[in-house]
Amino acid sequence: MSLWLILPIAIPMLTGTVATVAYRSRAAQRAISVAGAVALFVAALGLLLDVSERGIQSAQIGNWPAPYGVTLVADQFGALMVLLAGIIGLAVALYSLASIDREREAFGYHPLVHFLLMGVCGAFLTGDLFNLYVWFEVMLMASFVLMALGGERGQMEGAIKYVTLNLVASTLFLAALGITYGLAGTLNMADLGRKFGYVAATQPHGVVTTLAVLFMVAFGIKAAMFPLFFWLPASYHTPPVAVSALFAGLLTKVGVYALMRVFTLIFVQDASYTHTLILILAGLTMLTGVLGAVAQNEFRRILSFHIISQIGYMIMGLGLFTSLALAGSVFYIAHHIIVKTNLFLVSGAVERVRGTFDLKPLGGLYRSRPVLAILFLVPALSLAGLPPLSGFFAKLGLVQAGLARGQYVIVAVSLGVSLLTLFSMMKIWNEVFWKSSPGNPDDRVKAGDRSVGLRGRLIPIGILAAITLIIGFGAGPIFSLALRAGEQLMNPALYIDAVLGGGG
Repeated sequence: MSLWLILPIAIPMLTGTVATVAYRSRAAQRAISVAGAVALFVAALGLLLDVSERGIQSAQIGNWPAPYGVTLVADQFGALMVLLAGIIGLAVALYSLASIDREREAFGYHPLVHFLLMGVCGAFLTGDLFNLYVWFEVMLMASFVLMALGGERGQMEGAIKYVTLNLVASTLFLAALGITYGLAGTLNMADLGRKFGYVAATQPHGVVTTLAVLFMVAFGIKAAMFPLFFWLPASYHTPPVAVSALFAGLLTKVGVYALMRVFTLIFVQDASYTHTLILILAGLTMLTGVLGAVAQNEFRRILSFHIISQIGYMIMGLGLFTSLALAGSVFYIAHHIIVKTNLFLVSGAVERVRGTFDLKPLGGLYRSRPVLAILFLVPALSLAGLPPLSGFFAKLGLVQAGLARGQYVIVAVSLGVSLLTLFSMMKIWNEVFWKSSPGNPDDRVKAGDRSVGLRGRLIPIGILAAITLIIGFGAGPIFSLALRAGEQLMNPALYIDAVLGGGG
């Protein structure tokens, strides 16, 4: 059993526990949080290197053989997602030192962040659908408290909407699990991958496809896929920026990960229907998200709608269902997690300087804060897909895969949405940075803000901007890694053998 499989779950659990014990000391909690985030990043990097070198790794907790015990498994896709969680966890932990107030820290902010990271990593590494449900609930509990922490009216309204719709998704997921177990007698994903072809052949026509659509709805709510996305723009702009950034980077991607896992491993019997439906929903998700973003005039609400739009690109590769398309989705997820988190962090730095997220009262920051302006441009232009940044290569892979499959409509939609994304990013640039300030040109800090200032926020923003540039200029080897992940997803026998055939 590889120790690297255990550490990404054990480290945030231990960090959250120790930080809870140290609740009386703000300094101790902050130090523990950063140390735990560094340790998680190191463990996640070790896991990715281990999987790249030795292939798919699996472990049976308590030595109960699969499919009867608790299975952990990491393929190239899962290991990469854990590494991305480690990067975002570290960036948010550093940003929190400069942005989270004493009251939230006193009520458990730092432990909650690490318990959320534990749930995210557990979801990426579990090999069992029921345990995936458990990790979803761990994330839901931690994220709900983080969103409501502080008790402001807007937060509570957003938190109620968030938890209500996610509980609906959890209910649907649990119902789907019951039906799945009744059909196959197992919830181990590798075992389901091995058995479900026989299950589909022996059940009345349409039963397995209906079950697949039920999973699609449950995970689609988690991923904010059309038409189930309305909870996200109603809630992601309400908590502190560090919390918004953490959610924007990771939570919807767990839903996308779950979709990609079950629709490449389990529900592949009726791909002409299920994956075509996914492709249609991908296009609608892109369009509705970007149109919603264009209509907004508040920094974080624009970014929230863009999360929805970009989810469409991620599931576009799943709908196309080829190795190249899935590689494009994996690359796109990696690019988007870094870029979207960073844009939310930039919005917090802007709010720190001028005291508002509304675009109209802003302006002039290119002159007074040129470093912040440049750090905004890097992720903004990458999100729009301009070369040579990471978003260009992510979209290029998906467009090539779409053209190879003859899916010209979705390719046209993806290119059109890119133009609208560029338009909305330039709208932010013009309103926040380029135009003259409509009010006092001097920086003004929101009354009562007790954060340590702007410099501490720029450090994690700069780190994520540098990673964006590295992904863009190093697209060749990184896309090769994504292509290996796509090939593994298209060859589920590798995953099944690693879990059930003694692999790892």
